[in-house]
Amino acid sequence: MKPTLLVLAAGMGSRYGGVKQIDAVGQNGECLLDFANFDAKKSGFGNVVFIIRKDIESDFRAKLFDRIAANFDADYVFQSRESLLTADEISKTVERKKPWGTIHAVLCAEEKIKAPFAVINSDDYYGREAFATLGNYLSNISNDSTEHAMVGYVLGKTMSKSGSVSRGICTVKDGYLDSIVENTKISYEGNGIVSELNDKKIALTGDEWVSMNLFGFTPKAFEGFHEYWENFKKEGLFTEKQEALLPVAASDIVKSGKGKIKFFTSTENWFGMTYPEDREIVKQEIINKIKANYYPEKLWG
Repeated sequence: MKPTLLVLAAGMGSRYGGVKQIDAVGQNGECLLDFANFDAKKSGFGNVVFIIRKDIESDFRAKLFDRIAANFDADYVFQSRESLLTADEISKTVERKKPWGTIHAVLCAEEKIKAPFAVINSDDYYGREAFATLGNYLSNISNDSTEHAMVGYVLGKTMSKSGSVSRGICTVKDGYLDSIVENTKISYEGNGIVSELNDKKIALTGDEWVSMNLFGFTPKAFEGFHEYWENFKKEGLFTEKQEALLPVAASDIVKSGKGKIKFFTSTENWFGMTYPEDREIVKQEIINKIKANYYPEKLWG
């Protein structure tokens, strides 16, 4: 069975100031996700499942989904603040405005996942090399395998000049992920890069391997995700902003000995849409790739 592409597209876009998931960046109105889906299809993925918010469904269908679905086996599910919560939990968390993070999103899509799957953000450009790597790996493992995978990027190639970024800094041992530490505020400072972690500034080299939420899992991983989510709920439900994060849950699978994560790398330059200023940069990057014949001028023909 061909692997599934699972797209995290329910984010609020607070730093960007809008619904960046469906913002046009291509020459024919394509979104960044058009290019990810095009690359995934070419790399052996059999279908895509999007996780979205109900309030963007109409625009999402008009500006992206219907075009993707005409060219690729596509489906979508909703993530909301109330998803996966009991009536009692919902009543106790009425002050919370945003959903519960990337693990919560992945769990919202569990019923749609029937094969090994890759997870991506909707506002990041990963490059075809990464999809080809994961597509090949996931096509050759069974649903109950505990050998998962990820593609890491060099930190210096994933920075934004427009402001700080959140990255999971990885340690790797013998070709497998050893740990991920989520750094939620990494930015340029002078000629260097610093991370603000636990109220301290830590200097980084820019050569560190980081997670960009590009993981490959088998359905077996849902066991660990459920365990992490249940533990998160004990305290995280009663906070305003705390989130259940995919890199943390992935790291927990490794720490607990319940699975391994093979660490692949990509040398391609990342680009993405964290801030409004990033949109013009992304548009120019896409133009450059079309000029280099990396993509056809009309993506879907």
